[in-house]
Amino acid sequence: MTAPTPSDHRGPAATRLLRHLSVGGAVAPLITTIVAFFVGGLVVLATGKDPLTTYKAIFDGTGLNWLLPWSGDRALAATNLQQTLINTGPLILCGLAVAYAFRAGLFNIGAQGQYTMGTIAAVYAGSSWAGLPGWLHVVLAMAVAALAGAAWAGIAGALRASTGANEVITTIMLNYTALWIGVYLFGLGGPLQANDQPDVPVSNDIVGGAKLPVFWGDKDLQGLHVGIFVAVLAAGIFWVVLNRSRLGYEARAVGFSPPAARSAGIGVGRTYVVTMAICGLFAGLAGSLDILGWQFHLATNDISASQVGFLGIAVALLGRNTAIGTCFAALLFGALSQGTSVRNLDPAVFQPELAQNLTTVIQGLVVLLVSADVLLASVWRRRRARAGGGGAAAAPPTPTTLGSVSP
Repeated sequence: MTAPTPSDHRGPAATRLLRHLSVGGAVAPLITTIVAFFVGGLVVLATGKDPLTTYKAIFDGTGLNWLLPWSGDRALAATNLQQTLINTGPLILCGLAVAYAFRAGLFNIGAQGQYTMGTIAAVYAGSSWAGLPGWLHVVLAMAVAALAGAAWAGIAGALRASTGANEVITTIMLNYTALWIGVYLFGLGGPLQANDQPDVPVSNDIVGGAKLPVFWGDKDLQGLHVGIFVAVLAAGIFWVVLNRSRLGYEARAVGFSPPAARSAGIGVGRTYVVTMAICGLFAGLAGSLDILGWQFHLATNDISASQVGFLGIAVALLGRNTAIGTCFAALLFGALSQGTSVRNLDPAVFQPELAQNLTTVIQGLVVLLVSADVLLASVWRRRRARAGGGGAAAAPPTPTTLGSVSP
């Protein structure tokens, strides 16, 4: 029996790597995150600061050090962690709004517009119907916001189904339409401008009964509200719908091949509309969490400055369009946003203003490198081809042969 050659050792390793990448494992997201933080560290180094000290300060600012028993000021860590989780909930939902579309072969760039319509609906419902019981008011406001987002996203789905209009273009246009609708509604003299502040472009405050209950921390200082549980529950519903329901089966079938799905009797146009409506439901619900959880009103500046829906794209890509991956990716981005905030980062360690730009750099690198699985697979195939004497490399395993994509 001949001794194994070096290529014999590289072959199984390459196969295992390709298998992990093909079925949506954690390898590619981990590599993407590590590379993004490494490049971010080089940016910190270029400014004359210590990357390790800076990242340590950012980590402490996220509040995640509260999970470590030896952390110093646990009260401060708890407060920071509450804020991180407040940021995470809407990011989970916006990530799901993008991920569900991806699984149906659609590219939902409109999560921001759907989120905006959800905030508009939530602030209207939350500032009206003051006589309702608190729990009923909260549920109704969240339902109205989710339906507003679903209806807004359904427009893009209907255009795709009826005219073949590309959803990338239509959702981008709907983002700006939603923005200017909000500016009109809450601007000076707008129909929903605050009654007691005629010179301020802001909505009325929501009533006390419409606020989400706070279960950890001081409710007067933006303690953690129950919205994080709503977001995690939505991620579970996302997995069930996508993997255990007819709607999810049809969405995945259309995503793999619209002609084949049509031949199997699936209404492709109807699936586009339903899929986009489900995406908008998630994003609209995200808007209600921010309004009912801590903002309590909506100003025109809030609408134009918000980036939650756009971040949902990066969250979904890093999470590989899965429920679990989206939750962890949202936690990463929520932590980065909190850890680099001006009130948390010591200027002696790193300028907070620059740190916020550093967060943007890392987020951009994640989007840029999120296709690392494709690049790595290509590199491994070329190495195998050279090791095998220039012959054609074996094709990477596909999810069809290796099993379904993990949740």
